[in-house]
Amino acid sequence: MMEEIKSFSYHIGWRSRGRHPGRHSSTQRGMGMEFRGHTTLLSYPDPRRIDIRQTIRDPLEQVYVRLFNQKSATPVYVICDLSGSMNFGAKKRKIKLAAEIAESIAQSASQNHDPFGFIGFDEVVREDWISTSSFKSHRAIAMAESLKDYHPQPVNCSGINDVYRFLPRERALVFLISDFHMPNALLEDALSNLLRHHIVPVVLWDSAEYRNLPEFGLANVSDAETGERRTLFLRKELREKIVASFEKRREEIYDLFMRFDMPPFYVEGEFDADALTEYFHQFVVA
Repeated sequence: MMEEIKSFSYHIGWRSRGRHPGRHSSTQRGMGMEFRGHTTLLSYPDPRRIDIRQTIRDPLEQVYVRLFNQKSATPVYVICDLSGSMNFGAKKRKIKLAAEIAESIAQSASQNHDPFGFIGFDEVVREDWISTSSFKSHRAIAMAESLKDYHPQPVNCSGINDVYRFLPRERALVFLISDFHMPNALLEDALSNLLRHHIVPVVLWDSAEYRNLPEFGLANVSDAETGERRTLFLRKELREKIVASFEKRREEIYDLFMRFDMPPFYVEGEFDADALTEYFHQFVVA
């Protein structure tokens, strides 16, 4: 039985150029309620919009109509890391958590009348894990459901550098889901290529990776980039060093995202859809 998908509320901080009607402020003229100005009936032949007062005032006796902006749809995408490190998880593998978040985003986009698309990557962009942008979210939700059972190969995530090629020219709202266990230079290059869009980094960490390690004894750890497992003999000093390196990494990626004006959304454990709603209230001006 499929679990209930929890949705969240989001909004954008720019005017959409989308031609399809939707719920976001737009640059498109149409049947909306936001007054834009006047033009002549010859320029915009819609007699329903005739403004009698403006027409009477014109000494040249031209007929004027009111112009309004419609509400428009905005494309929403998930870009998801499918590299080896996403296979890790003590209670729940990070790839399954990512799939649950992708389902929530797809359903939220559908409720908002926005088209939704999905792009997966590991060391390359995975064309077998792409769902093209569509107003019908069922295909993307089905893909996210199948992603829960996917076991990533022990490969890196360098394909993040090419995902921008699969996004539209039109500005989109993009959720970038990963644990971001990757070189800073790679992440910085990828973010530079995505500046056309509004990026929400969704950072998936698992406390078992660093916080819940034993102070002494054998422990299985994962390579931060590929997810390959190896066994370490932990002493207190080594455990403290691992914890410190993770905290340093958290600061590094936070500083990097904020340099690009992309506040990260952290998920450690379970996904809370209400917290993502609060993220948009806090960081995105409608």
